[in-house]
Amino acid sequence: MYWQHRHTALVPGFPEYANYESRATEIRQFEINVIPGLLQMPEYAAALEAGHVRQGSATQEQAEERVNFLMTRQQCFERTPPPLFHAVLDESCIRRPIGGREVMIAQLLHLEELSQQPNVAIQVAPFNLGEDRPFMRMVFLLTMPDRRVLGYSENEHRGFLDRDAEAVLPLVKGYDRLQIEAMNQADSMAMIRSVRRDFEWTSI
Repeated sequence: MYWQHRHTALVPGFPEYANYESRATEIRQFEINVIPGLLQMPEYAAALEAGHVRQGSATQEQAEERVNFLMTRQQCFERTPPPLFHAVLDESCIRRPIGGREVMIAQLLHLEELSQQPNVAIQVAPFNLGEDRPFMRMVFLLTMPDRRVLGYSENEHRGFLDRDAEAVLPLVKGYDRLQIEAMNQADSMAMIRSVRRDFEWTSI
């Protein structure tokens, strides 16, 4: 399914990650500044890509390809059984306005609804973790059917998929610590609801 898409608009290295993601039994993600793609509504994703077009870092065609590819990736939740999905969002993810007030209200409500699914867990890493936050960059972890764990990270120019168990182990340990340090899901949802209400009462 994934390899039927064109990949000219994607960060080099990411299509390979997505291919593994489509088969993973467990997906764990930590993201900074933006809500992870698998949790994004189409309007939120389109707003992000529109920003890239305005900045000249992507063409309209590339932006549309990225959004379509993202919607394809989200079909992983339709598998039987679906993968276990755990996301830790830096607080910046839910407070940064993307696409304007209405898009943010809908997106945050979408997070609340997704968190009610039995295979989905969402936590927030609050700002007050400060320097104790284990990661200062996005980190994705995939558990494959054979129990191998793969790690993925990226910079502005390319993505890096790591299959080496020794190299991935520090990421797994850091993620385990992050789960402990982050707010539990109930408190995380309370914060997300509070931020959503703030957007409802403001104009951006």
